[in-house]
Amino acid sequence: MKAPMTRRNAVLGITVAATSLAVPSILRAQSAGRVVVIGGGFGGAACARALKRAQANLQVILIEPNAIFTSCPFSNAVIAGLREIDAQQFGYDRLRAEGVTVIGQAVTTIEPQLRSVITADGVALPYDRLVLSPGIDFHFEALPGYDDAASEKMPHAWKAGAQTLLLRRQLEAMPDGGTVAIAIPANPSRCPPAPYERASLIAHYLKTKKPRSKVLILDAKDNFSQQRLFEKAWKELYGDMIERIGLSQGGRVTSVDPATRTIVTEFGNYTPDVANVIPPQRAGRIAEVAGAADATGWCPINPVTFESKLVRNIHVIGDACLGGGIPKSASAAGAQGKACAAAIVNLLAGRAPETPRLTGICYNIVAPGYGFSLAGNYQPKGDIFAEVEGGATSPVDAPRELRAREATEAEHWFQTITADTFG
Repeated sequence: MKAPMTRRNAVLGITVAATSLAVPSILRAQSAGRVVVIGGGFGGAACARALKRAQANLQVILIEPNAIFTSCPFSNAVIAGLREIDAQQFGYDRLRAEGVTVIGQAVTTIEPQLRSVITADGVALPYDRLVLSPGIDFHFEALPGYDDAASEKMPHAWKAGAQTLLLRRQLEAMPDGGTVAIAIPANPSRCPPAPYERASLIAHYLKTKKPRSKVLILDAKDNFSQQRLFEKAWKELYGDMIERIGLSQGGRVTSVDPATRTIVTEFGNYTPDVANVIPPQRAGRIAEVAGAADATGWCPINPVTFESKLVRNIHVIGDACLGGGIPKSASAAGAQGKACAAAIVNLLAGRAPETPRLTGICYNIVAPGYGFSLAGNYQPKGDIFAEVEGGATSPVDAPRELRAREATEAEHWFQTITADTFG
């Protein structure tokens, strides 16, 4: 009889659940080979580390142009002035110490027929298996007026780092009585609940620093993950400070004008004091270069092995893949990275991969000491991942003591997943 899913089990499970079924096979693996991993976020770093730990004589190369990884989870707290950016930043020294070769270059070319990748400095690296963990890029064509230049005036802050700090500075410079607008795209997108967490923490900042101000959410969806929990918290904590206009009310953003900071929707135009525009998304560009992205902009995979359905010997994990019911989140990416590593070790040894069972959890902090969560289990079903029994979500009518405990658990989760991934 299986133990029921709890939030604590889910937190601890991110380090083991993705590979629990494959551990016996990993320990027996003896064959050598070379695996190249592109992308050093939660998925790619977890995969590279798991590969090397599984098989010491396997050559594992992680290619990541940035020397420091800046985490998106908890970056909303940086925007709201509750956390500093250096608490979000992690390097790769621990992976190097464990035998992973880390190359600080971008990849410009992938040659699937030759099983080779070419870096920006012209070095060709052959591989037996290639793992792509490129995260997301923005689908600028889907939002007229928005591009990299526009993001300097209307920041997305959807890739943590300089944009995170830019949005924070804009909030700090905004006069009391101003409006912060958050434009939210339709799914699929990275971490679907995160824009609503952001609205919550920005409202907390405004309530404490600029109480005559408001947050306006312009949403391309009518419904969103954990909606009842968010809306209850907003009413309890922020009154009428947060206003949300959904899809059926004309909330979908159709274009922007960065020169005037104007956001255009189907039913009207808005010119807020601060415009946080989160554009539509697709898989990171290197997935397209590899031929692993389809017409949707995302990467279809075999959910047992994470191998691309479009290109042989290439695996795709994390936000870039079409995962079905499993969300695009740090927790999911880390679990996928470990499960992908288990599959690759078996494939290189000529054994059949074992069916993964992934565990993931998503925490949202809507104010200091006030959090809630959603945990789930996922297994392959046909061509995608489907959620299976055993998930858990925070009760809507929970006492504040539980909200405070979950906020503490969120911190523990972050410490666990970053230590597990980066050391």
